[in-house]
Formats: sequence, structure tokens, C-alpha cells
Amino acid sequence: MSRTANITRKTKETDITVSLDLDKGGICRIETGIGFFDHMLTALAVHGGFGLSVSCRGDLNVDGHHSVEDVGICLGKAFCEALGDKSGIMRFGSAFVPMDEALAFCSLDISNRSFLIFNAEFTNERIGDYESCLTEEFMRAFAFNAGITLHLKSEYGKNDHHITEAMFKALAYALKQAVKPNSDGSSLSTKGAL
Repeated sequence: MSRTANITRKTKETDITVSLDLDKGGICRIETGIGFFDHMLTALAVHGGFGLSVSCRGDLNVDGHHSVEDVGICLGKAFCEALGDKSGIMRFGSAFVPMDEALAFCSLDISNRSFLIFNAEFTNERIGDYESCLTEEFMRAFAFNAGITLHLKSEYGKNDHHITEAMFKALAYALKQAVKPNSDGSSLSTKGAL
């Protein structure tokens, strides 16, 4: 069974195409017009073991908010579509990831119950051309469109680049665990379905 998805979304603010393959890593093409965000999405794909292509043309003359949030929406929808009814997966994943002086933690449940707990503080308004506050916006859009209960926490850190990158990589490793096929293809729920 192919666990892939192709999502397109066009609004007055953004024009986005996302292609996702949960089982075939290696292919990673990210072009959002925001260099640091491209770096974070690349890290997510590489460390998650996902094939990922993202093309986004957004109203960067305004700021990066619409582009980052809408990519989160599309990537969340892609995960939701690629996982189908979500049966046959491990469902839960957790990871601690260090990045120099920073340490981030992620725990998630692919449950069809969307929720986000995000706990991080940033010192600087921007990391390159990326607004630090957009990390939370991306994670919220992703979690709510993927049907994931997502908890992300920066345990500590001083460099905003390191804090953010550790959070994206922690998400990647937690997702990698959670989307793995389980031993019998069943739905890991006492209800029998998610």
C-alpha cells in the first residue's frame, strides 16, 4: 500500500503544492521563499525519513505568516491523507533532540484528536528572514490538519536557531516512530478505530 499524498491549495495569499511519501525518503525539494523555513522543512523530511516536496509562492511582501501557516495546513492534510484511516500504525511517538546548547522534546499521538501544547520562548524576533513566532503557528496548523495531538517543548537553550531546529527534528523523530506499521495492521485503540 502506497502511503503518499499530493495536496494543492491556492488562495489570494498563497499558492502551495505538497507531495509526501511516508516510506521513501531521499527526495526532498523545498522552496517557500523563506530560507530558514526551507531549512526546517528539509530537516523534518530528512530526519523523519520522508520524501517531501514543497512549493510555496506567498505574499512575502506582507510577511511570512501566511506562507508558513498555509504550508503547515497543507503538510498536515498530506499526512492525514497518506495515513488513511490511521489503522496499522504505531500511533504514538516521542523524542528528545539536542542541538548544541538547546534541548527539545516532542510527544505525539496520531489520534484524529487535534491538539497542540507548545512551550518555547525565543529571544529574537527573527532567525534570518523567518519570524520566530511562526514556529508555533506552523505546528498548530500542522497538528490540527493532520489530526495529531502534539506536545512540543524547548527544555532549554539560548540560540533561537538551535531551539527551533531541535524542535523540528524532535517532531521528525516522533513522527517517524508513530507512522511505523505495527505488527498486525490493527488500529491501536480500545475503541477498535481512531
